[in-house]
Amino acid sequence: MCGCKSRLALLAVFSLAAASAQTYVWNLPKGFPKPRVPLDNPMTAAKVELGRHLFYDTRMSVNGKQACATCHKQELAFTDGRPVAVGATGEKHPRGSMSLVNIAYSSVLTWSNPGLKELEQQALVPMFGEHPVELGLRQGDAFLPTLRSDAKYKELFADAFPEEADRFTIANVTKAIACFERTIISARSPYDRYHYAEDDNAVSEAAKRGEILFFSQPLSCFRCHGGFNFSGDPEFHNTGLYNPYSAPNVGIFEFTKDPKDLGKFKAPTLRNITSTAPYMHDGSIATLEDVLDHYAAGGRAGHNNQLKDPLIAGFHLSAADRKDLIEFLKSLSDEAVLHDSRFANPW
Repeated sequence: MCGCKSRLALLAVFSLAAASAQTYVWNLPKGFPKPRVPLDNPMTAAKVELGRHLFYDTRMSVNGKQACATCHKQELAFTDGRPVAVGATGEKHPRGSMSLVNIAYSSVLTWSNPGLKELEQQALVPMFGEHPVELGLRQGDAFLPTLRSDAKYKELFADAFPEEADRFTIANVTKAIACFERTIISARSPYDRYHYAEDDNAVSEAAKRGEILFFSQPLSCFRCHGGFNFSGDPEFHNTGLYNPYSAPNVGIFEFTKDPKDLGKFKAPTLRNITSTAPYMHDGSIATLEDVLDHYAAGGRAGHNNQLKDPLIAGFHLSAADRKDLIEFLKSLSDEAVLHDSRFANPW
């Protein structure tokens, strides 16, 4: 009897140790809340590692040459440097690849779909979407059999989903990718060190003046790029970029069918903004200086955009003010996240 109890106690210890090994430790700095995680996809270190391998695996595309990482390059803050993305079949997309940095804190995940709010759900779009084609996979193709036959994936899936008899499912693929994407957190920019680590020398005096401008009237940049993540979601805005009736970039109107929503897009995070050019949803503005010109003019001239957001009213900046504001935006860039081995290609 005592022997049975001992064995049970030993099993309990081993079970506890295994659970501990699976637990993902966030190690978030001061000022950064723990991201919301769906109840049906708890974070584990094993799922994160599996997701990292899948994120960089070119076997996830119809041409065998592209992966999630093709449009989301770490060195470009998980964008791709193109005005618009290009899919595995060579099809140009109507919009650019959004940064995945701090995507765990986003309540909406794309430029123009207000209903897409879970990373697990979003991952299905590049995998199987047809309008436009991204990775170009199709249900029933050789993708899952390829994973099953790979020795590395046999190990990774067993670690990530140990209690499942059939581990090689699309649902588990998207769960793992979502777990990895949630870990891509930027919190080491000069701005963060200045505000959260209380390092007064982390940013320049020009950047400090620029921050005041960012939060001031009439600029009101923070009205669309608010919060610690400098992102405007869940709100969408018509920024006066061009004629809002121009398909295919009609904004959230595509989903809401409300005429007032024509030309409304998500305001992306400004974190790592120096690495994510060109700017705007269609990549039509090349530099940060040009972005300031656009908003200072109250939107693009020559377009009678009656649906433009009232916040896009124009303003005047002196040359010194412009320089200070640019320095502030630069202070939001975290060089460490661009080279962190935790987010790098494991292959």
